[in-house]
Amino acid sequence: MIKTDILIIGAGPTGLFTVFEAGLLKLKCHLIDALPQPGGQCAEIYPKKPIYDIPAFPEVLAGDLVNNLLEQIKPFEPTYTLGERADTIDKLDDGTFIVTTNKGTRHHAPVVVIAGGLGSFEPRKPQIDNITDYEDNGVAYIIKDPEVYRGKKVLVAGGGDSALDWSIFLADIASEVYLVHRRNEFRGALDSVEKVGELSKRGKIEVITEAEVIQLHGNGKLEALTVKHKSNGESHIPVDNFIPLFGLSPKLGPIASWGLEIEKNAIKVDNAYDYSTNIPGIYAIGDVNTYPGKLKLILSGFHEAAIMCQSAYQRIHPDKRYIMKYTTVGGVKGFDGSVKEAKKEVVKSIV
Repeated sequence: MIKTDILIIGAGPTGLFTVFEAGLLKLKCHLIDALPQPGGQCAEIYPKKPIYDIPAFPEVLAGDLVNNLLEQIKPFEPTYTLGERADTIDKLDDGTFIVTTNKGTRHHAPVVVIAGGLGSFEPRKPQIDNITDYEDNGVAYIIKDPEVYRGKKVLVAGGGDSALDWSIFLADIASEVYLVHRRNEFRGALDSVEKVGELSKRGKIEVITEAEVIQLHGNGKLEALTVKHKSNGESHIPVDNFIPLFGLSPKLGPIASWGLEIEKNAIKVDNAYDYSTNIPGIYAIGDVNTYPGKLKLILSGFHEAAIMCQSAYQRIHPDKRYIMKYTTVGGVKGFDGSVKEAKKEVVKSIV
């Protein structure tokens, strides 16, 4: 049986940063993730996707963000159970928990943190009769390596942030980029909408609104598709790749049967205090939780992790009082075994 102070379910960015915040409190962490490597969606689905809202990073690729987080938590030596799904949870008489995976691996901890992002998920596919014929032969629902599209004719469908961001990114890689959306208005960030508009004026992206893809064509591999316009009829567009980005269909999986309070496929938490669930000792942070005013952003998950760890410390050590110190004061154990601290100011007397 694996024993730890904090058992984290989900090794995405929020779960990884939890290791850092817990490490500052000298709490050990173990992470469970159904994926074969840490990083969550950032590593598995879009490692090359640029992220723009991480403080101090004007732009950072999702995969690089994961690598930086892994480097940041190295001194705290987290352990992992990867390629296994957290299946069942049992609360013992002393208030601690046993979490067992689908492969029978058992974990024991006084605190369980669910940082599972969207949970298990699958892409939402458009209703096109022959789309499965071209999956992995021109049709992809996730972009893992943008270089696959270098010099190619690419059509992106969707009206959210992913469709906008990838259209912008591919404009400098693909030979032609089409962006098709069923409405005139896009649901993404205003800055991204404006960038797409600018690229459209420069001929880098052809934006087709009030339209949708209705049929794919090709001989074993995608060669073209038919787009139906609301008012202009149908048009035939030669393409090499079709990328429908209509979001992910999230599912909590076995966690949904753990007795937690669920609202719209997310776990309700107490955001006024510590992101605890209705079961004492179980917390939920990141995209998996919900509360009034919730923003599903990575930076929100980082904030929630920091607050939650303070509460977890008090639960694990009820007889101790922790006084928070800034890392610039207390330092962080370095990779060479030393303590890395900020240089102290030298104050000279003017007398």
